[in-house]
Amino acid sequence: MKPLVAVVGRPNVGKSTFFNKVVGRRVAIVEDTPGVTRDRIYADVEWRGRSFTLIDTGGIDPNTSDILLSQMRRQAEIAIETADLILFMVDARGGVTSDDLDVADMLRRAAKPVLLVANKADTSGLDLESVDFFELGLNDPFPISSTNMLGLGDLLDAILERLPNAAPADDEQRDDRIQVAIVGKPNAGKSSLVNRLLSSDRVMVSDVPGTTRDAIDSELTADGQRFTLIDTAGIRRKRAIGDDSLERYSVLRAIAAIRRCDAAVLMIDAGSGVTDQDAKIAGLVDDEGRALVLAVNKWDVIEKETGTLEAFRRKVRDELKFAAYAPMLFISAKTGQRASSVMQSARDVYQQAHKRVSTGVLNEAVNDAVAAMQPPASSGRRLRIYYTTQPSVAPPTFLFFVNDSTLLHFSYQRYMENQLRKAFGFEGTPIRLIFRNRARQEQ
Repeated sequence: MKPLVAVVGRPNVGKSTFFNKVVGRRVAIVEDTPGVTRDRIYADVEWRGRSFTLIDTGGIDPNTSDILLSQMRRQAEIAIETADLILFMVDARGGVTSDDLDVADMLRRAAKPVLLVANKADTSGLDLESVDFFELGLNDPFPISSTNMLGLGDLLDAILERLPNAAPADDEQRDDRIQVAIVGKPNAGKSSLVNRLLSSDRVMVSDVPGTTRDAIDSELTADGQRFTLIDTAGIRRKRAIGDDSLERYSVLRAIAAIRRCDAAVLMIDAGSGVTDQDAKIAGLVDDEGRALVLAVNKWDVIEKETGTLEAFRRKVRDELKFAAYAPMLFISAKTGQRASSVMQSARDVYQQAHKRVSTGVLNEAVNDAVAAMQPPASSGRRLRIYYTTQPSVAPPTFLFFVNDSTLLHFSYQRYMENQLRKAFGFEGTPIRLIFRNRARQEQ
């Protein structure tokens, strides 16, 4: 799981400008009016070969009675609780304010690592403009100018120094437990499934959507395999979240759970069928490269007719075409119908996600695929695949060395993916295909 770095501070000190400059694209809305950023916005940042997730927050006005500003303050407090490192941003030109002192006091109580960042230090005397902030008692301030991109590299270096190093990825360092995240929209039966699998009331269950507010871990052993079950809060549409700051916190933690899991079980409510939100959640799992199992829950309440199951299966496949690789189960967490098969499927897709194919066997399959369908050509030049290798797993990733990757068409890439799946399986896991030009002297 990537470390979380939250940017906090009073309104209008330049947090969103900093966020956009570091992320490298315009994600947060930037205006001079305090209070423009209302929700936490997050994006991944890579620097010097390491990555972390940066969270932009609304401004903290410690003493406000305004409802909106109070909600923004609660958002920032939740980001502080969640983060591994906090960037406390102040205005170098405006000097220390009473609100800065109040925020600094709040951060000291949080007992989290803090970097003090003096933004808007736009002149050559950067250090002089930020010296007043020693008064906050939060170590040396880092003077930067987000607008002019001054001092950002040094600040990013300092962030990496204070973040925990990523755990080794090799198999020898792995715990033998498979981490399985139970995800889905609210009231799809996630907690009921976890309780059924654990044979206990480990997680609170209610018909009221949103009962689970955080990601909850539970240990389970099934058929000799140890699992960590991560029950997550339901992920709702943004417009359905409204101003419930705890709901937004739940969404952030659910996404974090997807990132740290080995496999995700997407719970689909049989009564409502596949929704747009189900597709978005499946897309999150696919984007993160995690193995996926589709569990159609509440199947016990569906009126069965001849062909009902296959018709529903076809509808799910049609709505989730990009996740056609995921196995589909029809279960009832309430009655226990086929609930035990969920963990076996999670184990199966985990194993598929960690499957390796030897280079020789892989190239034989690729050559057969090329013989069956020639690669695309353009302007008299045809794409040539010289050889293929698999550099990594989880998700299985295949590197194709070619003469000119610009000749590749997405339809041929999809064809090649289908051929690899036909030859080697990979059920339940996304796979990644990378086409790279081979050095001219090697061609």
